[in-house]
Amino acid sequence: MFKKTKGFIADFKAFVMRGNVIDMAVGVIIAGAFGKITTSIVNDVFMPFIGWLIGGFDLSQLNILLKPEVLDEAGVVVEPAVTIGIGTLLVTIIDFLIIAFIVFLIIKMFAKAKELSEKALAKKEEAVEEVEEEKAPTTEELLAEILEEIKKKND
Repeated sequence: MFKKTKGFIADFKAFVMRGNVIDMAVGVIIAGAFGKITTSIVNDVFMPFIGWLIGGFDLSQLNILLKPEVLDEAGVVVEPAVTIGIGTLLVTIIDFLIIAFIVFLIIKMFAKAKELSEKALAKKEEAVEEVEEEKAPTTEELLAEILEEIKKKND
């Protein structure tokens, strides 16, 4: 049983230490930080602006009250209110759309950079081929040069 555990741990270690797993972990960490930034942009920039446009209303506070809270004589909440947080959903959707748009722009930039790089590489290869074709003498030219050299030696 110990051998199986040792083999399992070795397999797990090999899995975790592979490059793509580490790259994925870094991506998840960066995505988490990026998510915090976009959430802040949505909550602290866009939502107040949208609220201002619709008359100073905080969109994240838009809720549908299904059942009001129940209080006792002392004003203590006996049963909390039951609400549907439509505003929170809207803020989350806006957050998602901003993240999706930024990821789209990043992918678009990388695709454009790759396309430009491939075009530059293709032009360079074409130029090299043209230079090689211009420099390389044909078989007939080589034979003519050899014949001339032979004639010079015989004269």
